[in-house]
Amino acid sequence: MSLAISPLAPKTVPTLPVVPGVRFASHASGIRYQGRTDVMVAELAAGTTVGGVFTRSLTASAPVEQCRANRKHGQARVLVVNAGNSNAFTGKKGVEAVEKTVAAAVATFGCSADEVFVSSTGTIGVPLPYDKIVASLPLMKTKLNAAGAFDAAKAIMTTDTFPKVATRTAMIDGKAVTIVGFCKGSGMIQPDMATMLAYIFTDAVLDAATVQYLVAGGADKTFNCVTVDGDTSTSDTLLMFATGQAGHAPVGHPHDPRLAGFKAELLDLMTELAKLIAKDGEGATKFLEVRVSGAEHDKAAHRIAMTIANSPLVKTAVAGEDANWGRIVMAVGKSGEKVDRDKLAIRIGGVAVARDGEAVPGYDETPVVAHMKGQEIVFEADIGLGPGTATVWSCDLTHGYIDINGSYRT
Repeated sequence: MSLAISPLAPKTVPTLPVVPGVRFASHASGIRYQGRTDVMVAELAAGTTVGGVFTRSLTASAPVEQCRANRKHGQARVLVVNAGNSNAFTGKKGVEAVEKTVAAAVATFGCSADEVFVSSTGTIGVPLPYDKIVASLPLMKTKLNAAGAFDAAKAIMTTDTFPKVATRTAMIDGKAVTIVGFCKGSGMIQPDMATMLAYIFTDAVLDAATVQYLVAGGADKTFNCVTVDGDTSTSDTLLMFATGQAGHAPVGHPHDPRLAGFKAELLDLMTELAKLIAKDGEGATKFLEVRVSGAEHDKAAHRIAMTIANSPLVKTAVAGEDANWGRIVMAVGKSGEKVDRDKLAIRIGGVAVARDGEAVPGYDETPVVAHMKGQEIVFEADIGLGPGTATVWSCDLTHGYIDINGSYRT
């Protein structure tokens, strides 16, 4: 299926700088797609540290289990990712596919098995033709390119309509540190620990424990705050690699004050990538930001915000440009969190529409209707009970979502 580029896609794409210590290659192996690349490799410098978070799905794929096990060793030399087949719910054949891919990577790149990370995305329940990946690795080694990150991002797309990339620069000890990230995800999106597939590369000199702390904490504030359809993938994977090539003194603790600027830039990059996933939601025509305040605590606020963002009635109202704030009231009430109807206040596009258990007296719907006709919609709900806050990102629900998923395997 050929999909039109999302109307919410960025108007410009950043030029991704080289991250010292990383080289990329991509290849068209024909796993499922024809006429496009579908496998990417990242070769990482010796000594690269790694952290990662993964789906909590109890039907997690064989590649997720492999990455989860290898992450504990904290070192990485090779990343191999394929699109078109998730190698999930494939039993012993799935495990064999991972093992054969790892063995081929070890032979090709001269590293150890626990330094190889494998990811797959695509159809569930179909055995992965891993021989196509194995055969492509020697050729991909000859094509390794330090400037190949954007092409790598394109190779891992499935129903994505545009590559999702971001970059930032931070300073540590007066040394410029580069961060480059890319991800894929368009449907089956309500991450639980990570996003569908996301990879971040930096030349910062960080120990593995620090990388793990940063990536796990960042995921909770970014990728775990995005939803397209409320479904958590069997393949959700977020990995961060630090090559140690930036030349500053090593950082061995996540709370080292020298990391303040780096943390801020990393979180900003992860936020941008998370929003890009919502903006490329399958069939999306509008980007939705839901802000909740006044909840009992932050977790309650997050759950309320997600309930609003996942409501089919809310999402179709957004698609239809219908300023039906009653659907937001409904979603807040069904969240399962503590709510007092008569303390609830709702704003759409900054305009107060309801408070104290009823519509705002003299409420003029005209500016709200105008806001709903835009591409970026903001809903705010103040629960009026406590200090809890949360912001999540989503998109509308259109017939395009049905078209894409109804014909996904055909």
